Amino acid sequence: MAKGKRATLSDVAKSSNVSKSTVSQYLNHRYEYMSAETKARIEAAIDELGYQPNILARSLKQKTTATIGVIVANLLHRFSTEVTRAIEDYCHHHDYHVIICNTDEDPSKEKKYVEMLIAKQVDGLIIVPTCNNMELYQRFVDDHYPVVFLDRKMEGLPLPTVVMDNIGSSYICTSHLIAHGHERIAIMTPPRHISSRAERIEGYEAALRDHGIPIRPEYIKSTRIDEAIPELARMLTLEDRPTALLAGNDLILMEVLSYMMENGIRFPEDIALVLIDDVNFTDFLPSPLTTFEHPVGRMGRKAAEMLLDQIKSGQTTASPDSQLVVFKGSLHVRKSCGGPLPEPLAFLQGEEENGTDPNERQANEGSL
Repeated sequence: MAKGKRATLSDVAKSSNVSKSTVSQYLNHRYEYMSAETKARIEAAIDELGYQPNILARSLKQKTTATIGVIVANLLHRFSTEVTRAIEDYCHHHDYHVIICNTDEDPSKEKKYVEMLIAKQVDGLIIVPTCNNMELYQRFVDDHYPVVFLDRKMEGLPLPTVVMDNIGSSYICTSHLIAHGHERIAIMTPPRHISSRAERIEGYEAALRDHGIPIRPEYIKSTRIDEAIPELARMLTLEDRPTALLAGNDLILMEVLSYMMENGIRFPEDIALVLIDDVNFTDFLPSPLTTFEHPVGRMGRKAAEMLLDQIKSGQTTASPDSQLVVFKGSLHVRKSCGGPLPEPLAFLQGEEENGTDPNERQANEGSL
């Protein structure tokens, strides 16, 4: 080849002594009936010639960019990093590229990123919605655009959605604290206009009611992250201060731990502590933290699978019996509540291990 000339598909075909259609099949991984010798010749020719497929030309021909967009709320959130990694792994395996955007819970940023990604002709979107762009979300339905919502539900929209069992998670955590003898239990979450946060408070309140414990509004804090420490300080100066705290996610936990360390507050000696979510440093804390872990990786893979199914099938609007997929999690009991595992919770955990699958539940098996 002439110096500086870009290798073409025809060059690869000529060098490997096969047709252009055979090279095209190889590039698109359609080589079920291709001999190992033919594949080896094509691969050697590609390496020798330095051939690079023209992705733009291929996308125009196939009417696909083999690219999806993923929009998350906060990349600092452990959930975001784990779920985007799982999505990227799944898409890489299926020869799709991923563009990741971060909204910081800002509806205007969310709208801007959606418009940018669609302008780049991505084939579909996985979104952790801010829940404040209803007109934008309705456009997905009206335009039959492939979308999967993740972590948060938007009522009234027939769009595929993957979430955690937030009510059940919070109920189990609160019941665990009650089983340890606590009745003055507080909960702190980010603002509750998001479905997942509201549901965690709902599960907490349900557990208190079922155990005959009054719900005290002063123990329920739904606040911005930058206001978490002042709110916690006010709650812990109450005359009947809570003896246990349920942290609504890992970002709230970081604020709680910061305040406790600065003020010499210990858990479980001064206050019992449980986290809904999981963190990878719990065993390094002075007292290992009891956490509730959700199968975030499986959630990400499921969302990616659902989106690629939409893209390939052209079926974008979910039916009522398949639009919601709910994943269960499991409680990891450590030492932040003090004492041994109470018998009622030990029985509950044993029942889950021997009976129901605690990891996944389809909407048609009963949703939240």
